[in-house]
Amino acid sequence: MLDYKVIEKGREMVIQRKVTERDASLNYGSGKVENLFATPRLVAMMIEASSMLVDNDLPEGFVSVGKHVEVDHFKPTMLGGTVSVTVKVEESDEAKVVLKMDAYDEVGKIGEGKHIRYIVNYAKLQERAAERESEIHQPEY
Repeated sequence: MLDYKVIEKGREMVIQRKVTERDASLNYGSGKVENLFATPRLVAMMIEASSMLVDNDLPEGFVSVGKHVEVDHFKPTMLGGTVSVTVKVEESDEAKVVLKMDAYDEVGKIGEGKHIRYIVNYAKLQERAAERESEIHQPEY
């Protein structure tokens, strides 16, 4: 059992970014379009907002990690537009947080999705990662 207050259902966060050339599909391997906001960039913004919302309430030594994400990106946004992402806690318990994610530009809704994050002990996460890494580098006999 983790020793912190469960993140409240309904809690939300909004982040906003102006779309620049760095955000274009051409730069993310997601197509050859150089003047439209890339789907991988939208997903990254959604995950960033989710992480910020969850991690802000965690005690020292704990972080959240992504477990599942599903996103529909259904409207294009051109360079120079502004994208706003809203993430909202739909469910939460001691270790799992389910977030609803919505994205808008100046014209209207451009995407939506769901993201599941788990709250973990950072030191233990690093230990498990190091164990997996050591398996990769074991000598063959």
